[in-house]
Amino acid sequence: MDKPRASKSILITAWVVILAVALFKIVLQELFDFTVSEDLQSGISAAIVLTGFALTFLWQAIRPLRAFFGLFMVLFGAQWLVLSRLDDVPFIRQLLVNPSFSVYMPVEVLLKFLVTLVIIAFLFLLKYRRQAFFLTRSDLAAPVEPVRWLGIKAGERWNTVGRNFAFILSLGTLAFLVIAGRPPLNIAVQALPFLPAILFAAAVNAFNEEMTYKASFLAVLVDVVGKQPALWMMAAFFGIWHYYGIPYGIVGVILATFLGWLLGKSMLETRGLFWAWFLHFLQDIWIFAFLAIGSIKPGG
Repeated sequence: MDKPRASKSILITAWVVILAVALFKIVLQELFDFTVSEDLQSGISAAIVLTGFALTFLWQAIRPLRAFFGLFMVLFGAQWLVLSRLDDVPFIRQLLVNPSFSVYMPVEVLLKFLVTLVIIAFLFLLKYRRQAFFLTRSDLAAPVEPVRWLGIKAGERWNTVGRNFAFILSLGTLAFLVIAGRPPLNIAVQALPFLPAILFAAAVNAFNEEMTYKASFLAVLVDVVGKQPALWMMAAFFGIWHYYGIPYGIVGVILATFLGWLLGKSMLETRGLFWAWFLHFLQDIWIFAFLAIGSIKPGG
């Protein structure tokens, strides 16, 4: 059963902060041609969230959002420390600029894994139990709440729906990448030695994103705003955050928002991370495979 409806003050404040954090970089770069560095992005994001956090001490109506804003501050602090400072350590920098995909990509996802560990530690302090933030074995055959526009009917279960979406999403991702990239067959074959690194990067990256941007958001928002608002807030942030991802732009935002909503739905209904991680992992295999292909110089 969904939680009681949140007040308008809580919903509006949460949406304003989420959209402000997610959109300011896009607005500055796309509308005003102002390049936003990682340090500037971290600083502005932290300032927005810190303002929201401070408001929870001054405005009692939004006090329930304090844990959510706290999560945001921990996230941006960890990202700044790891991705803007730790990656400048000479040894790590040498690995990140190594031309081999099998070297730089695993290091890149492992750095992001450090951020994920910080988020997990924060959630343990906040919730005390890993089950409270979906870091547990899923009920793989849990019932799926019907979704008419997706053709999901009453009585269907995640072991069937998850398998179907695994096939549909993977085929769609592959088709898009092939059409957009059209890699020469000989270069694709040359990327086969990168397969272990591709699988490793896909597995770790999928866990990072599902834990850091979905499970954590849902864990601190569901009890405050309700299940459906929390799901759409998380999906919107995840989608907009992928504006500069693959695929790029509005198409990427729409696809990532849908994927965020679907995978978040799986977490809430199975009470675990498996289907969200697995579906994300399959898509990332293709994405990292094409990144590996792109790292190969023709004739090299």
